[in-house]
Order: sequence, then C-alpha cells, then structure tokens
Amino acid sequence: MNFLSTYTEGARRMWMDYEGYGMGWHWLGWLGMAFFWLVLVLLVLAAVKYLMGNRRSNAPDGERKPDALAILEERYARGEIDREEFLKKRDDLNRG
Repeated sequence: MNFLSTYTEGARRMWMDYEGYGMGWHWLGWLGMAFFWLVLVLLVLAAVKYLMGNRRSNAPDGERKPDALAILEERYARGEIDREEFLKKRDDLNRG
C-alpha cells in the first residue's frame, strides 16, 4: 500500500463516516436546504412583484393614479386653463 492510497482511504473515511464526530448534527442539513429554497422562492416572488410594478387594475380609487387626460379635464373644470389650451393639450395627448 502506498502513501497516496492510504491518504485517499483516510480522507474517504473521514468524510464518509465523519470519524465518529458530529453525527448528531446531520439533521441541520435538511433545515439548511429548506431555508435555501425558501429564500430562493421569496426572491423570485419579489422579482415578479417588482417587474409587474403598479399594473394592478383592481386597486381602490384612492390608490389609482389619474391619467393625464383626467388631470387636464380637472384643470379645465377648475378654470385653470382656457378652452383653447384645453383643446390643444387634449389633441396632443390623443396623438401621443
């Protein structure tokens, strides 16, 4: 038996049967794996939510942002802009 085979046999035994130490800690392996998958799933869900942005159509009226045409109509109704400016800006919005 040469040195290399003795060394590899010793290394194999050390990692395969833990040299008799630490055998009570093997249950942490599945706990670590469960934690890994939990973090991975949460990261995927966070990425999907980030990429979807504010695209939800069922948001309550208080959370929904008004569009440009609605703001323009409100400004016209309050008298902040005259009819000519309203029609010009409305046409610009409809073209764009």
